[in-house]
Amino acid sequence: MTMFVDRVVLHLQAGDGGHGCVSIHREKFKPFGGPDGGNGGHGGSVSLVVDPQVHTLLDFHFRPHIKAQNGRGGAGSNRDGANGADLVITVPNGTVVQTLDGTVLADMVGAGTTFEVARGGRGGRGNASLANARRKAPGFAELGEPGEHLDVVLELKSVADVGLVGFPSAGKSSLISVISAAKPKIADYPFTTLVPNLGVVRVDNHTFTVADVPGLIPGAATGKGLGLEFLRHIERCAVLVHVIDTATLEPGRDPLADIDTIEAELAEYGGLADRPRLVALNKIDVPDGRDLADIVRPDLEARGLRVYEVSAATREGLKELTYAMAELVEQSRAAAPPTEPTRIVLRPKAVDDAGFTIEAEQDGSYTVRGVRPERWVRQTNFDNDEAVGYLADRLARLGVEDQLARAGAQPGDLVRIGEREFDWQPTLYAGAEFTPGSRGRDIRLEEKSTRASAAERLAARKARRQRPADEVEAAPEGTAATEGTAAIAADDAE
Repeated sequence: MTMFVDRVVLHLQAGDGGHGCVSIHREKFKPFGGPDGGNGGHGGSVSLVVDPQVHTLLDFHFRPHIKAQNGRGGAGSNRDGANGADLVITVPNGTVVQTLDGTVLADMVGAGTTFEVARGGRGGRGNASLANARRKAPGFAELGEPGEHLDVVLELKSVADVGLVGFPSAGKSSLISVISAAKPKIADYPFTTLVPNLGVVRVDNHTFTVADVPGLIPGAATGKGLGLEFLRHIERCAVLVHVIDTATLEPGRDPLADIDTIEAELAEYGGLADRPRLVALNKIDVPDGRDLADIVRPDLEARGLRVYEVSAATREGLKELTYAMAELVEQSRAAAPPTEPTRIVLRPKAVDDAGFTIEAEQDGSYTVRGVRPERWVRQTNFDNDEAVGYLADRLARLGVEDQLARAGAQPGDLVRIGEREFDWQPTLYAGAEFTPGSRGRDIRLEEKSTRASAAERLAARKARRQRPADEVEAAPEGTAATEGTAAIAADDAE
């Protein structure tokens, strides 16, 4: 059984960036040859591209989870990791990319149209790239940045010039099968067409496409029948053709009522009032159908509609109908604005743009938002004190410290950057002039020990041994007190 899928939810995950490497070059007679850790590779991105050979979203219905390749980590000897391969997904022409809440991200029309939907993470820099005049041998490297994770909705809207609308079994499939090379399913029962069919029609030097939309019934715009699923496929049509069954035997059905019902559904769906209409009174090969077509034709023309009596079985009147379609399509194309190539718009940053913002929350905390601060936090290894000190220096150079102070932050206040929370201690950060110590450590982050130093212990010992001068003078000469004082003095002299 043929399946037609025109709406899917994709779970996309771009590749993560590879971690940078911490390595020191060592060889014989060169025990410390300097840092040589390589950079991590960038993660692969996920892009969508329009392919004219793809006509459905069926593949994504069975495989909705898509993940790009991760970047490889760096290695010693200045070996950079490989970049993850970008993942390019082909979609049909007319695919609309939107978020789960309905926000449109891209409307992909035209062969070759490309949209990057998920960006891969940056690779972390190795310690060779982080070395400078002050930090000659960094004991840390940057972590790879995670790739973007998001869920998107792909919705297919057929790109056709003419849309055939009407009740089930009105003859739309038969009509498109004789005016084009399309081969839709045709049978004598309602809802034979379960998927939109596209056909290419050539009239003299004019070529246009016709879409056969599955049959509409009252309430289609609210979900009844197949209308809610396929009304979106006529949004891009420039011309609408009402295909009316003039030989129907259903009670309560007549051409005028059918047109009124379909127009009511189109009006409720919205956005189609400006499209020109044609009326094709089909099945005039049946005697009763021809008689009914002759009766209702004046009433339809009085409404300002162009009416054509046709028969898909005998092909009577099809030539005039296709010429009328071609005429309206050409008028629509001529009225459309000329296609212009995509312009590259350069938007330089403002002079006073610091690249981040600080928001004071109601709970007394502060949130730092910005592309660079959030990326730096994601790429910091918080198990390495030197890496944390390097992050602090970068934030200080960017101006985050000064802005927090101006915003009223006090030492010990909670500060959020991305998914991390910090207790703000501005006294820990000495700025860009700080010279680091041993690799992997940062003395600014080390807590002072409660144990007294050797000099402090010696001073305390001397203080305990030394008696006040008034007690020494009051003690009789030759007593134990004076003898002890003399012994202590001798020890100190030694």
